[in-house]
Amino acid sequence: MKIVFPELKNSIAMEATRSFPDIEFFAAKNLGEAAKMIQNGEADSMISGLDFSSRDVILALKEYIPLESKIFSSCFVCEKDNEHFVLADGGVNKSPDAEDLYIIVEDSAKTFEAFYNEQPKIAMLSYSTKGSGGKNPDLEKIYFVIKKIRENHPDWLIDGEMQLDAAINPRVAAKKTPDSPLQGAANILIVPDLNSGNILYKSLEQFGGFTTAGPIIQGFEKPLADLSRGSTAKDVTLTIKVIKKLFERKNS
Repeated sequence: MKIVFPELKNSIAMEATRSFPDIEFFAAKNLGEAAKMIQNGEADSMISGLDFSSRDVILALKEYIPLESKIFSSCFVCEKDNEHFVLADGGVNKSPDAEDLYIIVEDSAKTFEAFYNEQPKIAMLSYSTKGSGGKNPDLEKIYFVIKKIRENHPDWLIDGEMQLDAAINPRVAAKKTPDSPLQGAANILIVPDLNSGNILYKSLEQFGGFTTAGPIIQGFEKPLADLSRGSTAKDVTLTIKVIKKLFERKNS
């Protein structure tokens, strides 16, 4: 596998890439040159963001790399000790409509399946649990997504709307959502908008001690990642693992 990493000389990138002797890493002068390498078949993937803003990274990707989904989105792969889950979308889509939210869920579940080889258990997060917060137009989007996922992916578990504690805490779930198929064991957390997703991901990283890969950029023909400028070597190492696994699954 060949990965173009524009900030390859960054000390964090150098530390992370040493763990992957089976991958060829290439530097690039700028983001445009890096994206062109993928377009020309000189690289299989691009990881960037240590020294560039998400906006600049995504603009480069959009210019040179075709989409395979209707939209592109992002997810974070989060790990700590024996815990792991995927969180989306905390990096790209500001306020997705119902159709876009469905694509975010579908692509994030596929990312989770490819990396962990486990059954997706998807929680549609909200301020409310099963109507406890009253009616809100945003909840209709969640109900639309749940219905459509259950129709198109019956082997996946999905439920909502629900608060975070009901999604991941079996004790709370037994009280708030006793009939939920998730039973407080969600492994994919879907947020309603970019504000909540980005704040939640940063909280998990800064307060919770989670290692976070990504954001992994979904929806393009190639596996891609836009790192946070605050990423650690552990974050970058996990990101490379995810990108490698997505590449292998796509080409198997």
